[in-house]
Amino acid sequence: MSLLRSARFPAIVLLASAILALVLANSPLGPAIAAVKGAYVGIPGVFEMSVGHWVQDGLLAIFFFIVAVELQFELTNGELNSARKAMQPAIAAAGGVVVPIAVFLLFAGGSEAVDGWPIPTATDIAFALGVLAVFGKGLPSGIRIFLLALAILDDIVGIIFIAVLFTDDVNVGLLALAAVAVAIFGVLSRQLVRRNRLPIAIVLVILAVTTWVLVYLSGVHATIAGVALGLAMAQRPALHVRHSLEPWVNGIVLPLFAFSAAFVVIPSVTPSQLSPAFWGVLVALPVGKIIGISIAGWISLRIGNRGAAPHLSLLDLIAAGALGGIGFTVSLLLSELAFADEPLVRDEATLGVLGGSMISIVLAAILVAQRARHYRRTAPIADDELPPPASHEGQIA
Repeated sequence: MSLLRSARFPAIVLLASAILALVLANSPLGPAIAAVKGAYVGIPGVFEMSVGHWVQDGLLAIFFFIVAVELQFELTNGELNSARKAMQPAIAAAGGVVVPIAVFLLFAGGSEAVDGWPIPTATDIAFALGVLAVFGKGLPSGIRIFLLALAILDDIVGIIFIAVLFTDDVNVGLLALAAVAVAIFGVLSRQLVRRNRLPIAIVLVILAVTTWVLVYLSGVHATIAGVALGLAMAQRPALHVRHSLEPWVNGIVLPLFAFSAAFVVIPSVTPSQLSPAFWGVLVALPVGKIIGISIAGWISLRIGNRGAAPHLSLLDLIAAGALGGIGFTVSLLLSELAFADEPLVRDEATLGVLGGSMISIVLAAILVAQRARHYRRTAPIADDELPPPASHEGQIA
């Protein structure tokens, strides 16, 4: 389990799952696996979804629950618990959202692919921190803190996009019932610190499942249920649940989603025949994120209180921007949602996410390793690392 809690291994599993999906989708086994993914599971005539949608709408809600718990902690006790702390990463995150959208629209504006503009705005926090762990030995903790805050703010933007842009014909009554279930869930979770916790835990699980069903039936994307429950739960038990779920999410939920989302057939077309969605996402993730985060982050350092956060150089910000271009999980979800009715465009946008994220991974690995070498060279030598003083025995007559 400790391996699945590390920063490196889950990122490797996620990437391997996506590569395996691409290989199998374009192999003779592809049609059979696609049939399984499209098979409907549930109670016939009452509640049915395809296997792919169970992964996207069901399992991924658990991932968003964990994201929301981490967000709740950072907003109350962590790196975003005051406007002073949050200002610099917030400005950088804004640049990392606006510029990729602009880059995407340069390619896709005015085409049928224009609805994909939210896709390159996301940052995959697990992947970014995984790259940082592998190549960033020696980096100051301030860079990791800055990236963590940046990625969390990106997650907030992604959650807002999912809730606002991909919701149709909302059933207000069912949504209100879901809100009541969330409120009861939040109140009951505060009783988990007492004895006889098992009955309360069982009720909380039932309430969580009920909330998910109500949100799904209301027309709002079901992953928002995970967000609401994570924000409503009392912090201490929420952090405990997050710790317990983390290996399962890293080892099963995210790899399954990556496999499902990346299971696309590579089109047999020339580059010029590819959808603008492909080119827009492919360029917007690495280029848009680096430009947006670097420039906006540099501006934030000029206008903010330098004592509010560790000082970062422009080269540090460029490295953070490359890490921010690793969209992956949330970008794949946004691709699925933006082009749900256009499977060919969706598949090409998915390929753009995978290609853009891979470019960002390579760039980030190079830039982060370079910055890490710089800081290792310039770091002061600690007292316990100094060589022992030379012996003067025999020098006195």
